[in-house]
Amino acid sequence: MGRRRKENRGIYRWSRPAIGAIATVGALGTAYLTVIKLMGNSAACPVKGCDQVLTSAYADVFGIPLTLFGCLAYLSMVALSLGPLAIKADSKQRQNLEDTTWPLLFIGATGMMVFSGYLMYLLATELKAACLYCIASASFTFLMFLLTLLGRQWEDQGALVFRGIIMGMVTLVATIGMYSISINGPAATASGGNTGPAVTSTSGSAEVALAKHLKEVGAKMYGAYWCPHCFDQKQLFGQEAKKYMPYIECADDGADSQTALCQSVTEITGFPTWEVNGQFLPGTQSLATLAEASGYQGPTDFKN
Repeated sequence: MGRRRKENRGIYRWSRPAIGAIATVGALGTAYLTVIKLMGNSAACPVKGCDQVLTSAYADVFGIPLTLFGCLAYLSMVALSLGPLAIKADSKQRQNLEDTTWPLLFIGATGMMVFSGYLMYLLATELKAACLYCIASASFTFLMFLLTLLGRQWEDQGALVFRGIIMGMVTLVATIGMYSISINGPAATASGGNTGPAVTSTSGSAEVALAKHLKEVGAKMYGAYWCPHCFDQKQLFGQEAKKYMPYIECADDGADSQTALCQSVTEITGFPTWEVNGQFLPGTQSLATLAEASGYQGPTDFKN
């Protein structure tokens, strides 16, 4: 029994610095991704799924990069874990501050772990892509949760379990509701599928003519309702031309989904992907590029 208590005291000594170190790495990573997102660049990643995930509708909450919220959450964990260590050891003030911040660390780590777990669920079921940054962040939150759970001697374990359950439920309900409003709010259609945000730009005669031409020559735009770059592409065509666009919905829960067709096209590595005259063009394309690739001969005074 004495040996076990001694081992536990060892964990108690280094748990706070460990939580602070993990949170610092997480804060740096999410800060990097936030800057990349705001600058419109691609994140350095050895797998293709990173950009697909980081540019999806799930990567933004009401127009704000999700990584920014993640960075703030990690910085909060840094302050809570390392703040008391700045005070003189063995002082009453430090002990009081540690007693106050431990429950906050546990609540914060629990919320972050549940949120990251939901994102892992989305990766597997909705986005169907691997994102090393997301997986790393989920691992960080799980490690912080374990360290807050085992890093001190909790006197009232029943209250601890109750706090964890309540925080987990609140986080899960808030996350689902947040994404439902942010992504699917105006997106329900008569068929019950999602269509994404409404196109707000107007079309000129050139946009309408190009959209009709693309459809006539058998071009296809593979996309997903939650894809922000797909929305950008639709905005370039405008409201009037959008109904003539040769758009193929690839999301399972999208309106008029053609997921099987999308999965059969191996050249699709992200959304949108254009197929024009046997050529595959990934990403949002300018209308001039689509006109040239499709052999369009109509007016080119595009408004957007």
